[in-house]
Amino acid sequence: MRRDMQEIIPGLFLGPYAAAMKSKKACLQQHNITHIVCIRQSIEANFIRPNFPDLFRYLVLDIADVSTENIIQYIPQVRDFIDSCYDCGGKVLVHGNAGISRSATLVIGYIMEKYGLSYKNAYVYVQQRRFCINPNEGFSQQLIEYEPIYRARQCLDITDTTHTTGSMKRKCQFDTDDNKHSDSSMIT
Repeated sequence: MRRDMQEIIPGLFLGPYAAAMKSKKACLQQHNITHIVCIRQSIEANFIRPNFPDLFRYLVLDIADVSTENIIQYIPQVRDFIDSCYDCGGKVLVHGNAGISRSATLVIGYIMEKYGLSYKNAYVYVQQRRFCINPNEGFSQQLIEYEPIYRARQCLDITDTTHTTGSMKRKCQFDTDDNKHSDSSMIT
């Protein structure tokens, strides 16, 4: 199983580079994969690379598997890529070299945010589907620290939408005669 990809949630697969090699093209197509997140270190670029750029949409991230690497900075980019895949009815594979640390960390971060889970609960959930995951200690600590960050952002998103529907919207009026902005900007 370690060399194969596993479906973590419907349409989101996690696995090693071996699952995205040229010999696995039929398997990727059989699972209806449309998008691939390829995570590698820059020194791995010679052997971990997009093999089917004409067939799948790729997001390639250069991330070292070291505890000092700031991996949570990539979670929003991965989230947006996965969500855009879902928006077009696709399925996505997230892989690193082994599908154990970097790729697992980003999938756990996605699961945390999507379902409002703690690191521990998201880790257990993902590990039940891909038993060999093992984010390095620094990545695990960052995911623990990420929980209050994404929860605060979600609270702000909710607050922002309630304030923009009220009477605090700023309106700008334009003079239609000469298409110049009038000084009558006002708050209503």
